[in-house]
Amino acid sequence: MELPLVPELMGLSLLLGLLALMATAAVARGWLRTERSSCDRPAGQKANGLPLNKSLGSKKQKQNQRIRKEKPQQHNFTHRLLAAALKSHSGNISCMDFSSNGKYLATCADDRTVRIWSTKDFLQREHRSMRANVELDHATLVRFSPDCRAFIVWLANGDTLRVFKMTKREDGYTFTATPEDFPKKHKAPVINIGIAGTGKFIMTASSDTTILIWSLKGQVLSTINTNQMNTTHAAISPCSRFVASCGFTPDVKVWEVCFGKKGDFQEVARAFELKGHSAAVHFFAFSKDSRRMASVSKDGTWKLWDTDVEYKKQQDPYLLRTGRCEEAGTMPCRLALSPDAHVLALASGNSIRLYNTRRGEKEECFEQVFGECITDLSFDITGRFLASCGDRAVRLFHNTPGHRAMVEEMQGQLKRASNESNRQWLQQQLTQAQEALKSLGALKK
Repeated sequence: MELPLVPELMGLSLLLGLLALMATAAVARGWLRTERSSCDRPAGQKANGLPLNKSLGSKKQKQNQRIRKEKPQQHNFTHRLLAAALKSHSGNISCMDFSSNGKYLATCADDRTVRIWSTKDFLQREHRSMRANVELDHATLVRFSPDCRAFIVWLANGDTLRVFKMTKREDGYTFTATPEDFPKKHKAPVINIGIAGTGKFIMTASSDTTILIWSLKGQVLSTINTNQMNTTHAAISPCSRFVASCGFTPDVKVWEVCFGKKGDFQEVARAFELKGHSAAVHFFAFSKDSRRMASVSKDGTWKLWDTDVEYKKQQDPYLLRTGRCEEAGTMPCRLALSPDAHVLALASGNSIRLYNTRRGEKEECFEQVFGECITDLSFDITGRFLASCGDRAVRLFHNTPGHRAMVEEMQGQLKRASNESNRQWLQQQLTQAQEALKSLGALKK
């Protein structure tokens, strides 16, 4: 009675067997493909083409590439008066300084390096630099020694001064830090440092009311209390006689650093003050001969002063010119005065304005020079260039207002000259200044 069920059972068994064979064949084909691809790859390589022992490194490399892509690009800036852009630093530049012989420019950045640039390369296509490494720290301020054989830096983390000696060799210089840094004395952030042109002392100034006068060996000779509640800037005059500061009060205070005939330190004595602003002073600067000073204030003005006075006889500096700078009323400003005091440069935010100090007129304006705020501003010792730094670059501009001032001065002297040889010399200087302006497309007709 059960025989009729046999054909149905046989059919079901055949169907199940066929399905099992198909599944086995599919698995075998996949295994063969895997084996074939494994034979085509070098031993130890994964199916995605990466070595087993380098897969982790490859992931890190991709992450690093992604991070590099996310880094901000170098700020691009163009202008008809842009002479050069120095771009070797990989970090933001905080300070720069021209050597007294005019041959070098030193810059420091948070990439833990100080770079020394050759000024003779400024107008060349290539801008070479020598690098000095700041071990385990980075410099925020840098200054050349008067003999150009050393420089000092202020260390951001160490809060102290470090001296680097420069040794000349065939392919450039080597830079060696002295074994010991200066002792820590300041209790507030240091805003500026300087070395006297005579080489007799070093100055450091902090943002409170403290200015320290040091010997070259790191001994504190004197402490100055500015009594300005806070200090925004302090500097040594080019003649090395004076130290000045400005801050919360509406004046610039100037002291004389006195030494004896044998070169021994004696005292720091009050010299004179620049009085005339009605609000806090942001910044000030000296001319090359220290006979002129300029200041910029929160009251929205800049002023030019004649400081060649007999202050020991209670003679006050003379105010020569007052100009308007609206930006100074709303944000901090930096100031630079050309060596001959004919041109004043003001930096606010990331823009620069150049003024003729004879007439108080604004002659040039450079907008958005950097992607960040300008951190330093200075004329070279010849007055041909204005140097500025902000992010990772130094940008140098032709000083066309300086050339124009030279033209005006030479034309006036030519009218008064009576000596023929003097007239020829003046005419030569006038022609050179006019040709310089013409080459820059800045000659006024």
